[in-house]
Amino acid sequence: MKPYLYLSCFLLGACTSLPQAIKNVRVVDIPYAQVTQNIDSYKDIPVRWGGVIINIENEENFSLVQALFYPLNYLGRPQLDEPHGGLFVFKSTKFLDPVVYVKGKKITVVGTLNGEIERTVGKKIIQVPLLLSTATHLWPEYYHKDYYDYGGYGGRYAGFGGCGLHSCYGYDDYPVIRGGYYLPYRY
Repeated sequence: MKPYLYLSCFLLGACTSLPQAIKNVRVVDIPYAQVTQNIDSYKDIPVRWGGVIINIENEENFSLVQALFYPLNYLGRPQLDEPHGGLFVFKSTKFLDPVVYVKGKKITVVGTLNGEIERTVGKKIIQVPLLLSTATHLWPEYYHKDYYDYGGYGGRYAGFGGCGLHSCYGYDDYPVIRGGYYLPYRY
């Protein structure tokens, strides 16, 4: 029993730390709203910001990524259930593949504030913070559902109120139960 306990503690400990790319960097915790009030006064300050990618522009020697700011949780992951703060742009000296850095992907960026940059939103020109990135982390997509939804007929759990065609055989939602065992992933 002890080996299983040690293994579970190790695995849980591995899940509760920042990704390596954005972990070992000294940053200053400055709220986005505070920076946008006077962008130039926060120049050259290292920050860790995150959000959702809106657009990517690749130039000859750099890439510009426009993102919608969201506050980060303790893992450094953008919290999309919180209100967004606004737009920011980060500049990378590396080529960022637009197939990988696609619109809607969650990202966390570590970099230094480098003033502001003009962006056009609709017909309006606005000034948004510009970061010179030193590290980025794209977050994998996780399927998240309310696993405690037992439902009536067609519910996802065969033992709780019946089972529709799709939910019993894993065609509809997670989790999948086959033979009385919970299977966390489809196969």
